[in-house]
Amino acid sequence: MKLLITTRADAACTEWAELMYPIFTRYAQKVKADFTILDEVFNCPEAAGGIGNGVYQYRIMKQYDLHEQYDRILHLDSDMLLSPNCPNLFDVVPYDKIGTIFEDKGTRRPQRLQCIMNSQHQFGDIGWREGYINTGVFVTSKCHKDIYKKINGKYFTDWGTDDIHIGYLINKLKYEIEELPFQFNHMTMYSEDWNNNPDRFDSHIIHYAGRGVFDPGEAPNKIEQARLDYKRWYK
Repeated sequence: MKLLITTRADAACTEWAELMYPIFTRYAQKVKADFTILDEVFNCPEAAGGIGNGVYQYRIMKQYDLHEQYDRILHLDSDMLLSPNCPNLFDVVPYDKIGTIFEDKGTRRPQRLQCIMNSQHQFGDIGWREGYINTGVFVTSKCHKDIYKKINGKYFTDWGTDDIHIGYLINKLKYEIEELPFQFNHMTMYSEDWNNNPDRFDSHIIHYAGRGVFDPGEAPNKIEQARLDYKRWYK
């Protein structure tokens, strides 16, 4: 079985690449997967929102073609730190399921549910009411490749970009999801009161998405937060 780990990158990711890609490379070697960077400009100017007006996020759609060569693909966002003992996600997620966390929880739930409804205003109601995925840590198999297609020749053009676009297709095509514990994609939202403020260093993967600063008194921004956390695990 051919395995691949991917990550998205552009010129804005230089600092993240220097810090994280050696870790991704070692992890890929450990799980016997290839590693590639999705750094080609993706031609979807109509996709609004986020870095590069949606172009950056939609580079994950390249995985439709990559699944011609690879049986399974794990996507990791560039702004995340893997623990030295991170489990093999290809073992955690069954072949016939898609591995992801759900982000419509806690303080984020109302806004994420609204995004789900917005997708159905654009593409049609499919009965999707909850289960906002996050493609930051995302496992798919060749049988799931159709989630990386346009919908009616278009991309989702509102907040949420690829998370919502791909989530819509997962639900429309009725693929099963293996919901990962938040410890595989620990964002700041999971260190809030509603989740009992767990220690991120007890997780497998720390994700510096959004504001990305866990310790405002120590780190002025998320890349500096990541550097501090890196020293905790790797120095």
